Amino acid sequence: MLRFELLATEGLARRARLTLRHGVVDTPVFMPVGTYGTVKGVLPRSLEELGAQIILGNTFHLWLRPGLEVLKTFGGLHRFEGWTRPILTDSGGFQVWSLGDMRNISEEGVRFASPVNGDRLFLTPEVSMQIQTVLDSDIAMQFDECTPYETQGHVTTEAEARASMELSLRWAARCRAEFTRLENPNALFGIVQGGMFERLREASIEALVAMDLPGYAVGGVSVGEPKDEMRRIVAHTPQRLPESKPRYLMGVGTPEDLVDGVAHGVDMFDCVMPTRNARNGHLFTRFGDLRLRNARHRNDDRPIDATCGCYTCRGFSRAYLHHLDRCGEMLGPMLATIHNLHFYVNLMREVRESLDIGRFGAFRVQFQADRVRGVDG
Repeated sequence: MLRFELLATEGLARRARLTLRHGVVDTPVFMPVGTYGTVKGVLPRSLEELGAQIILGNTFHLWLRPGLEVLKTFGGLHRFEGWTRPILTDSGGFQVWSLGDMRNISEEGVRFASPVNGDRLFLTPEVSMQIQTVLDSDIAMQFDECTPYETQGHVTTEAEARASMELSLRWAARCRAEFTRLENPNALFGIVQGGMFERLREASIEALVAMDLPGYAVGGVSVGEPKDEMRRIVAHTPQRLPESKPRYLMGVGTPEDLVDGVAHGVDMFDCVMPTRNARNGHLFTRFGDLRLRNARHRNDDRPIDATCGCYTCRGFSRAYLHHLDRCGEMLGPMLATIHNLHFYVNLMREVRESLDIGRFGAFRVQFQADRVRGVDG
């Protein structure tokens, strides 16, 4: 089940509403990443309080642990992890890519040794659909090959990117057939590949759109390419996807990347950056980034960001957070994660509000100026 309503536009930027089996999602939206069935460092209740509308789970990792038999017992991922709102699951393609030499890709699928116990496993488009059907995720992603930017110093050629993209298209057709056979009531998204080559991206879009899937994602960016290359592909690709369906930019990125992505027609984003950076003392604010481990925060009684309304900024000082980090106390990364996720979720809320009143362009200019200004003003 998926219904997509386009509510407003400004240039290429879109304000929309996505209705899924487990709830409504207002877009543009940032989706916190919960790889193993949990967003690291935060309670599901805290995610709800932050305003998270939809979170991610990962097919590959949940297949390995806890395994399908456990998840079947709970009727899927929602009840298992105590999250009642929508969930999107990645297909496992990116994780297969990250295994490097530990996997063997063929037309049929990918053979690899489990990083958990060494078991020999075989992940195919059909198996990915079967796993995601058990997970009962509101949005399932097709199984694809994530085209690398480079491998051991060798930059992927256009011919290599074409072969990879065409394999992903054949896998997309198999995913669609298996998804239909399983009578999965949720939505299946296709993934646009093609590396850093615009004409390959266009060929991928043409073939995927012919499959008439409920939504589409742009994959294969933020995989080691230079930033200007990523920006070129993001500026080129989303606007060529159907206007009547949701557009998802996978694995991107910084606050600036999100705002720029919206300007190029993206509706949905995910990234581990706010949670991973929080665990390393790197905090995002409207006025630039703050490195919590810097000694200058040792006696600083100010919040991370005086303009932020999150639980962390309302109740705790930079000095206290610096202290927790130095002592290795688990509360430190928890409070930092709450702040970073609040910042990302709230940023998308502000973007939506600016689109509602036709002021996104002005918002974008002010946001860019604020970020350059610096966290201490």
